[in-house]
Amino acid sequence: MIRGSMLKRIVLGTVLLVLSGVAGLYIVGQGWFGQPELAGEIAGARLPDKVVAGHAAGVEAASRQLGVEEPKQILFGDLHVHTTFSFDAFLMSLPLLSGEGTHPPADACDFARYCSTLDFWSINDHAEALTPTSWSQTVDSIRQCNEISGDPADPDMVAYLGWEWTQVGQTPENHYGHKNVILRGLDDDQIPTRPIASGGVSAGALRGPGVWARAAIALQGGEQRYHDFARFVADYQKIEACPEGVGVRELPATCLESAATPDVFFEKLRQWNVPAMVIPHGTTWGFYTPPGSTWDKQLKGSMHDPDLQRLIEVFSGHGNSEEYRDWQAVHFDAQGKAHCPEPSPDYLPSCWRAGEIIGERCAKEGLAAEECERRVVEARQFYVDAVIAGHLTVPGVSVEEWLDSGQCKDCFQPAFNYRPGSSAQYIQAISNFDDPANPRRFRFGFMASSDVHSARPGTGYKEVNRNEMTEASGARTPEERAILMPPAVDPSAKAIPFDPVTTTTQALQMVEAERQASFFLTGGLAAVHTSRRDRDSIWNAFERREIYGTSGPRILLWFDLLNAPGEAEIVPMGGETQMAAAPRFRVRAAGSFEQKPGCPEYTTAALSAERIESLCKGECYNPSDVRRKISRIEVIRIQPQMKAGEDVGKLIEDPWRVFECAGDPAGCVVEFSDDDFPGLARDTLYYARAIEEPGLAINAKNLRCVYDDQGKCRKVEPCFGDFRTPFQDDCLGPTEERAWSSPIFVDYGAAT
Repeated sequence: MIRGSMLKRIVLGTVLLVLSGVAGLYIVGQGWFGQPELAGEIAGARLPDKVVAGHAAGVEAASRQLGVEEPKQILFGDLHVHTTFSFDAFLMSLPLLSGEGTHPPADACDFARYCSTLDFWSINDHAEALTPTSWSQTVDSIRQCNEISGDPADPDMVAYLGWEWTQVGQTPENHYGHKNVILRGLDDDQIPTRPIASGGVSAGALRGPGVWARAAIALQGGEQRYHDFARFVADYQKIEACPEGVGVRELPATCLESAATPDVFFEKLRQWNVPAMVIPHGTTWGFYTPPGSTWDKQLKGSMHDPDLQRLIEVFSGHGNSEEYRDWQAVHFDAQGKAHCPEPSPDYLPSCWRAGEIIGERCAKEGLAAEECERRVVEARQFYVDAVIAGHLTVPGVSVEEWLDSGQCKDCFQPAFNYRPGSSAQYIQAISNFDDPANPRRFRFGFMASSDVHSARPGTGYKEVNRNEMTEASGARTPEERAILMPPAVDPSAKAIPFDPVTTTTQALQMVEAERQASFFLTGGLAAVHTSRRDRDSIWNAFERREIYGTSGPRILLWFDLLNAPGEAEIVPMGGETQMAAAPRFRVRAAGSFEQKPGCPEYTTAALSAERIESLCKGECYNPSDVRRKISRIEVIRIQPQMKAGEDVGKLIEDPWRVFECAGDPAGCVVEFSDDDFPGLARDTLYYARAIEEPGLAINAKNLRCVYDDQGKCRKVEPCFGDFRTPFQDDCLGPTEERAWSSPIFVDYGAAT
């Protein structure tokens, strides 16, 4: 009896211990030990009036020197900013990825005002992760940021509310990409109750981790931020999706709303009937964009709303999306079957390189030439069949083995795994002929931004602090890197197919996260021409497309049509007109100010030394009185398709004209006309690029290829985001910073 009783107690104790352990894991997985992600406290006050006036005076002085009569102000901002309310930003804040911890909306306000000293910015966290609580806190924080700005008619800075619609398709047919929403006003009746997410793959990443997976993540690192992550995901999963088929104003206030495609997304925005703008971005970024994707499908019917979509982002911290090239990462036959294209002198498809790697391994093993060739062909097909996970079909491959495959070799600071069929030039050149009598086209103004995920708007003011001012992040140790990577496999001379149904590889392991670290930049800026600096005046500049983008520096740029018919002869960038005579243009540009080290006095007076170091990393926008020189002006001419099937590559002339500048510190002015326009008799758009003298920039050399005498990349030296590249190494390379004007659209025909 004693032995039986003792055994029962042992069994009962064991059961209670197991149950306690299970309960403890459950509690951990529910995020009970985590802190909620909050909006934070804004530390800084309004900028001193003399600082704001000094910036305006600098622009006016440069304008006068270039002969601009009655110059408007040029204001700089960032319309693409994430905080750790975004799921991917939260991931990047974890110790596993060398993260800094929380960077909430309040940080973005202080950074924009005192680190980068912007005139305007917008918050654009991914709607897929915004709960009713985080959305409400976002609204409150943006309102507070504006209240600090002083007189609404003359604020030191304008903060816009917004979010990102983050759609990811698994094929070219169902991929539409990412779009930012910017809202004009901040009154209750100007703000949707909830942001509209895309659902699908993007939301699935947050729906995926169950309670036990969250517990494992929280306990894996043994640090508070992992518990915070468990709570972040658990809080999101508690919110129910909105019911389908219900008007946006009739939906429950606390549900998660989504729209799977642009037409539904635009319809929901129209139902809200609030002043809003939708800005597509990252269009060529192949990190998530399926090979072979183009924007043709987004010009069909209700997939485009020209009233909402008036601007496109041509450059960001994720690279350049401006330039078109006539190669593709994959080709499709008449039946829609994907196959691997052959390389060209300026492009090596990654699928082709996959075959080369397998072929080299096969030959090294001494297998028959016929067998090796069969494996090469098989490897290339496996790669294209795997869509964005093609790199997983080559067992044990290293980042270095891919060389520069998949990349645009002659683009300016290109996006990773470049998709030219989604470039801004291609988008502006295509037409839709569903109604042959009225061809439909995109008419986008150009802007640039940071796409930063650390609540740091406008990071491009200095090329320093690569791991904090760009998206480059990674593991601190080899052991932590192993956690992030797909299961290790030995190199093999035979490719393996990728099956998305049976794979155990996690979503974030399917993409080429390590190789793309070499393509992260400090990001660009948007600049507007406006008579005033208040919210409505800046917004009006957005709407009339009197906006341009820069690759980070505050280059001043004007682009005007001088002989438009009618009373208003001068048409500024973003404008449109109809004429039959040869159009005549003028471009003016002045370089950005050279930067002094450290931070200006107004920053050190407003923020503590600790906050300047943690937020600004000790370096701020701190201009000298010396402007960099403009080396040349380039003009691009695009003649949109007039009939179906017209070769887009022949319609894009880049550059059409090049004007060398004399190196005058005051800037550069050029005038020119298109004397061919009357004879060509077709609608045409023109835009200008102002190029600064060469300098150095983070990751400007991307993979840092070593070329042979024939110009082929034989070796790469990637700039890793993790421990393999020292964090103090900014991976600087030579570049020519630039500004892109919005196009001027000149339709052919008699003046109306």
